[in-house]
Amino acid sequence: MLAVTLNMWCIILISIALNVFTVLPSGADTNHIETQPSAKAEKENLPVWFPELLGMQFNGIYQNMPAFHSPYGGEHSLRTDAGRGRDFTHIYGVYLGSQLLPSLQAYLDIEMARGAGISNGIGLGGYPNGDVIRTGPADLGNGPYVARLFLRYIHPLSPESGKVERGMDQLAGNEPVSRIEIKAGKLSVADDFDQNRYANNTRTQFLNYAFINNTAWDYQGDTRAYSYGFSAALVNPRWKLALGSYLEPTTANGNIFDYHIFRAGGSNLELTIKPNDAGTTVRLLAYYNRARMGNYDEALAIGRTNSAVPDVLANEKSGRSKYGFGLNVEQPLTDDGETGLFGRLGWNDGHNEDFTFTEVDQHLSAGIQVSGVHWGRGDDRVGFAYAAHGLSSEHQDYLAAGGLGFLVGDGRLNYDWEQILELYYRVQIGRYLQASPDFQYIRNPGYNRDRGPAEVYGLRLRMSF
Repeated sequence: MLAVTLNMWCIILISIALNVFTVLPSGADTNHIETQPSAKAEKENLPVWFPELLGMQFNGIYQNMPAFHSPYGGEHSLRTDAGRGRDFTHIYGVYLGSQLLPSLQAYLDIEMARGAGISNGIGLGGYPNGDVIRTGPADLGNGPYVARLFLRYIHPLSPESGKVERGMDQLAGNEPVSRIEIKAGKLSVADDFDQNRYANNTRTQFLNYAFINNTAWDYQGDTRAYSYGFSAALVNPRWKLALGSYLEPTTANGNIFDYHIFRAGGSNLELTIKPNDAGTTVRLLAYYNRARMGNYDEALAIGRTNSAVPDVLANEKSGRSKYGFGLNVEQPLTDDGETGLFGRLGWNDGHNEDFTFTEVDQHLSAGIQVSGVHWGRGDDRVGFAYAAHGLSSEHQDYLAAGGLGFLVGDGRLNYDWEQILELYYRVQIGRYLQASPDFQYIRNPGYNRDRGPAEVYGLRLRMSF
């Protein structure tokens, strides 16, 4: 019922956007959306909608995890044997944008990803490399793929505008500071929800899942973390209200989407508040998913009846749900905001299986970013953060009985909170290159106090323009 309600609010907000022309003052028209045609379009006298290259990037991450204390292991345990303790992942991206109309933009992102990640991408709720793309139930291949393909519609709610610089998925120009914004197509849900200035980007900041997003937010997406859907937002300099609905896959960590939208899909609602002039930003998130999920308690009951290991995949039923909440805070301290603090809290009900992002039901994280201006390296950054992940009681019982999730499962479980520390230093080398040594310390990997701690040493190289 909540999913239907959120969907209805999304429809209402879009209706407002499409009809707002009749009620806005004369000063609030699309002439206040000023765009800059690409240099190629100007030079060759091409139309303004001619696609513009917004950027290209390469992100390579090498990680090494030495052997750690492990008296036993299961099919989905964190492992270092057979060469699984080290890996090199590399992602390539090309990003294009087009100004179709004064208020309508189109974006296309092409990416290619290689590398399986340490332990073949499994064994932790807080996995140490956010660039890893798990295989899922089907072979995704190693070739290029369409990551994003979407339309962005903007309608001003005031004549005041601000300058925006060119970036990946952002055309340069001036945009109204108060506006209605709608996006539809193939999207990354995390582009529009749970953003954080200091902990949101595995390409330039922390590497661990725990510091990219609220890991208890089981956001909608396929194995590559993209989905089809739309978002609608009311944007104001002091606040933002965003709603979005997206498709869910047919199975956990799946690559095929379920198009039965009345029994599968997910919705997100987020309120962003900027209460003062000190840069404080608070985000409140709620989400509700429906999909063909398995239930932990039911899997346990079936396993006991049959004297077998429980299997949550064997009792998947359409229309099951998961809901949760999140709190996200960022606080600039100094250096024009380049030094600041962040924190997140997250929770989901944990009755049915985790489905898309990772296996976490409770999330806590906090950390700091410091600008290198203090030691004469103004473009460098250092980050340090701590996270703790927990599971619902039924999720714990399921893993303790030998059950497997799509990411964790040691065959048994001596439960404790999974705890993560991460430290990185990002060195700016010239204009286009960055190098970031990274260290992670993981206690109770896979929520099991019998195993670990594990240490992960990494080096990230990024080239972009």
